[in-house]
Amino acid sequence: MSGAGRRLGPRHHGFNICCNYFVFGNIRITLRLQRPAMNFPSRLTALLVTAGALAAGTAHAAEPLSGTLEKIRQTNLISIGHRETSVPFSYVDASGKVIGFSQDLCDRVIAAVKARTGKPDLQVRFIPVTSQNRIPLVQNGTVDLECGVTTNLAARHAQVAFSTTFFVATTRLLTRTQSGIRDFPDLAGKTVVTNQGTTSERLLRKMNEEKKMNMQIISAKDYGEGRLTLESGRAAAYMMDDVLLAGVRQLAAKPADWRIVGTPQSSEAYGFMLRKDDPQFKALVDGVLVQLMKRGEIDALYDKWFMKPVPPKGLSFDFPMSDVIKARYASPNDLALE
Repeated sequence: MSGAGRRLGPRHHGFNICCNYFVFGNIRITLRLQRPAMNFPSRLTALLVTAGALAAGTAHAAEPLSGTLEKIRQTNLISIGHRETSVPFSYVDASGKVIGFSQDLCDRVIAAVKARTGKPDLQVRFIPVTSQNRIPLVQNGTVDLECGVTTNLAARHAQVAFSTTFFVATTRLLTRTQSGIRDFPDLAGKTVVTNQGTTSERLLRKMNEEKKMNMQIISAKDYGEGRLTLESGRAAAYMMDDVLLAGVRQLAAKPADWRIVGTPQSSEAYGFMLRKDDPQFKALVDGVLVQLMKRGEIDALYDKWFMKPVPPKGLSFDFPMSDVIKARYASPNDLALE
């Protein structure tokens, strides 16, 4: 160890100690001995505790990047998966810009990634995804973070990881006001559309088989195709998450002609999807979402997208925050609801 001063003793618990300073890693602490304010052992103990805290903070801040964050740093690019018609979560407006509740949250994550990687001019590539390809695109590295409307299911944990939950929906039905359909038993013998690769499709097929309902089930590739199938009369009802059905209804030529009905068949916890076994990136994503919840900032974003007029038609969803969502925001977690 370099520097002037008479040695007070041997190395002590990993610290190099001299009469006027000690060094812990790259941190140098100077001792100013004054009598009789504090005896030397007490002062030294206090300084050692402070140095330990400083060193811990420095080590965390200097933690080498790994996984997705290192990939982003090296390429100066983050790839975001988004939906094209999932109003009001993730969709494309008339100018081609990706907007929505999910995207607003995702923008906060992107800002944190820029800071963490030291890339203020980080490029952002938006990649449209569907229910069928979203998981493979995350797994193979094409998409770094999927910011859409993907349900956190325990069965998916073998393939991907999920962020802290940012929304909870229930699965119901959208049908014409005059269709006569009030609940799921009324679907017997009718044609029903749902989205391919979703929880709703799995539940609907299971119901059809177990209850011998003789339904004809159409699996749409996305919400746009599902809406067209319903509006054209090819299907009598559309089964999906209630809040997304509200978005489909908003896009209809005459929204008042449609209503959401039926006993909820499941609760869906939405989370951002990312690659498995990447704790550093997950910690960053979760940290951003949890801070938005703890500070109440997510409430304003919820109000913006679910209680006020939104593009493309300037209509409001009038979809108040449920008690289940409020509870998740009060105690954030990434648990699946199954």
